Amino acid sequence: MRKMLSAAAAFATAATAVVAMSGAAQAAPAGNSTVYGCLSGNVCIWAEGVNPIDDPHPTVQYTSYGAHNLSNQFGNHWVLNNQYGGATASLCNNYGGTNCYKTLAQDEWAYENLTPVNSITLNRP
Repeated sequence: MRKMLSAAAAFATAATAVVAMSGAAQAAPAGNSTVYGCLSGNVCIWAEGVNPIDDPHPTVQYTSYGAHNLSNQFGNHWVLNNQYGGATASLCNNYGGTNCYKTLAQDEWAYENLTPVNSITLNRP
């Protein structure tokens, strides 16, 4: 009887650990965290000189990890890292996500001259 109770306790402990680990691995934001039109989990860029408060429609929304080459982005733009789980975004001078000079933390905004920026990377936490 003791062996059976011991085995049941070990199984319950292991099952609890698996559930706890899977919940942490699939963490998602609580509720809707769309910010001025930028969907939760995305990195967004607004049009040149546009204030997101006045025009909540980003012109570009990046949704996947990795490097994204920019095109026709000149002058000053608002950029928002609206990712979750500690993911960052980097602004890079070269195509392909190289020669990065600035990293935005989760929920961080930047007002940047994107003329010299040729790519942006979305980085896993």
